[in-house]
Amino acid sequence: MPVNPDLVERAFPSAAPYLVGREKVREFARAVFATAPLHHDPEAARAAGFADVVAPPTFPIVIAEATLQRLLAEPDAGIDFSRVVHGDQRFTYSRPIVAGDELTATLRVTSIKTLGGNSMVTSESSMVDARGEHVVTSVSTLVIRGEDA
Repeated sequence: MPVNPDLVERAFPSAAPYLVGREKVREFARAVFATAPLHHDPEAARAAGFADVVAPPTFPIVIAEATLQRLLAEPDAGIDFSRVVHGDQRFTYSRPIVAGDELTATLRVTSIKTLGGNSMVTSESSMVDARGEHVVTSVSTLVIRGEDA
């Protein structure tokens, strides 16, 4: 089943708000070998002008993944997860994420392209804080391998 081209510009409901915890930031920082003190030590983060520990730049993938699950579970999407390869990931920030932030993400499919029998689905997850102010946008491209790939 090919990817449904009608997914373009479809927006998916917001995932439940995600409360960024200090220990989650520390765990993620250890996992990606981000050793800067502001990722681990609240005092170092405060000395740098932040309210609490600062998440590494790729941390929003934790939140974006929840929104991507909604796309992958869409019954008419035509996306066979067993054929999905993560093709690209980018983040555009308005400000850093810090422990204590409550972020809500909304996903929108921005394009679908076909190349060599494969489909490339690009989506944006826009994340806002509890005041509704933009924090970061995650752009992800999934490659769905064709039947012959």
